[in-house]
Amino acid sequence: MAEISSDVRPTPGWRFESELWNEGFATVAGVDEAGRGAWAGPVVVGVVVLPVAVHPFVDSKTVAAPRRASLAAEVRARALAWAIVEADAGEVDAIGVLNATLAAAERGVRALAGHAIAVAELGRRADPPIDALVTDYLRLPTQRWGDWDGPRGIRHPARADALSYQVAAASLLAKTHRDDVMRAAAVRWPEYGFERHKGYGAPEHRSALARVGPCAWHRRTFRPVAALAPRRGLDRSEESTCQTPSV
Repeated sequence: MAEISSDVRPTPGWRFESELWNEGFATVAGVDEAGRGAWAGPVVVGVVVLPVAVHPFVDSKTVAAPRRASLAAEVRARALAWAIVEADAGEVDAIGVLNATLAAAERGVRALAGHAIAVAELGRRADPPIDALVTDYLRLPTQRWGDWDGPRGIRHPARADALSYQVAAASLLAKTHRDDVMRAAAVRWPEYGFERHKGYGAPEHRSALARVGPCAWHRRTFRPVAALAPRRGLDRSEESTCQTPSV
């Protein structure tokens, strides 16, 4: 059997959603996140419901920033429902980055179901309500959502952001929103270069941490930050004096 070249990019489609529809679920949403591995700033989760069609949406990591912005605008124009949710550095430090990501995803789905949940951005709500999800290997604990009538169906394949239009769309919203947030943070804390590395572990970021220590938006439980936080930088108790950057 001939080998498939690793250079061939997967084509997004509706495979996973179709599996869920065939099981009897009606409204399936795509979910993806941005920023889990960053040292600073929020984890951002996008939740998207698209009409069944061929869409131009692709994994946000495969396109340059101007194209990502254009595609994210197209997601908002085409989507039947969408939400963008943040889990800030304090939440990440309090419960861990994975749990913060899961909590943000649940808040997004709840907001789209009509619950009074604070989110960064809320588009049209899902009608009928979302009853199943496709995620990029994010194992949302849907079986534990017993206190509200949330989704019960889920698919969480690896590389879903390259294989599902809806997960790709969610990745575009999450990535572009987070980039905007980090550019705004760079105005408040220009010494870190957030507008260039977006809070990830770039050499420039590591050098700034060594020089001035962490700021209020750094994740103190992440090892490179924790190594410097006791000696330098702003304590969590001082964060109320800082203005949260707005997009």
